[in-house]
Amino acid sequence: MLNIHFSVVVPLYNKAEHIVRTLASLQAQSFQPLEIVVVNDGSTDQGADLVAALGDPRIKMVHQPNGGVARARNTGIERAQGNWIAFLDADDWLHPDYLQTLAQLILKHPQLDMVATQYKSIPYEAGVTLQPWFVDVDSAAVEVIQDLPQRWMRGTSFFTSSVAVRASRLQALQPCFPPGESFGEDLDLWFRLAETSVIALSTAPLVGRVLVPGSLSVVHVARTEPPFLLRMAERARSPRMAPALRRSSLQLVNYHRLTLARVAISAGDRLLARQLLWRAKQSLFSQRWWFTAVMVTLLPGPLVYRWQHWRKLRKVALG
Repeated sequence: MLNIHFSVVVPLYNKAEHIVRTLASLQAQSFQPLEIVVVNDGSTDQGADLVAALGDPRIKMVHQPNGGVARARNTGIERAQGNWIAFLDADDWLHPDYLQTLAQLILKHPQLDMVATQYKSIPYEAGVTLQPWFVDVDSAAVEVIQDLPQRWMRGTSFFTSSVAVRASRLQALQPCFPPGESFGEDLDLWFRLAETSVIALSTAPLVGRVLVPGSLSVVHVARTEPPFLLRMAERARSPRMAPALRRSSLQLVNYHRLTLARVAISAGDRLLARQLLWRAKQSLFSQRWWFTAVMVTLLPGPLVYRWQHWRKLRKVALG
């Protein structure tokens, strides 16, 4: 693995209570990173000082005024020296075999530009030191994803802290993450990359996605569709996209529109829900469209909210 060098980009904004634990999981990797690029995005707590106190020469600290997570990741990409770039949010946690597994995926699939592993959700508990969970890495399957939108509708397979991309590919796309956006800014990049590159995914859950207390009980109403969805729909209308991928991309756009319609119902905004339902009319013959239509016209908002909340809790419980 002499030719595989990971730069790990860590955006940091007011995560003092998490950052030391997060970096400790990175320092404990069985396959060590070339460097850790911590981008201090205008933090107002002591997080940056805690990072500096670690004294790890591989840590490169970059300070910039607060500009959001997308801009921070782009800065990290600009400063990275490795030939592969991985991303780690400042409150997530890595299993010790994470980078080793990514390196093995790269060796087995040298033609690909993107590799990833699955993850598990971990409720955050203050003062609790996370311990590695048992993962039979050698027995884990490798899924080769050729149609990411279709795969995404079957269930989320990876997230930002469990993916690595060839550095040259990212540098050619700069700015990779859309500056100023904080909802779907990562999905925007993964789907754009997947339109021209197959993804190798290890089914081993080697990243802990740490859940902040109370985050599941908060429902944010989207007043409009996220920009990444609109851009995906625009790309899907281009003749440059393969027909099969065009169909699955538009299906995913409409899938998200129906999800947003349900969120709008739970918040009592039936007008927005009807608008989103109409925009998803290409899915008119799907069960999901009709079920959402019933919600829009018949079910009271609080009932929809309880149903959505139960589904989120069940997803977390199942990991």
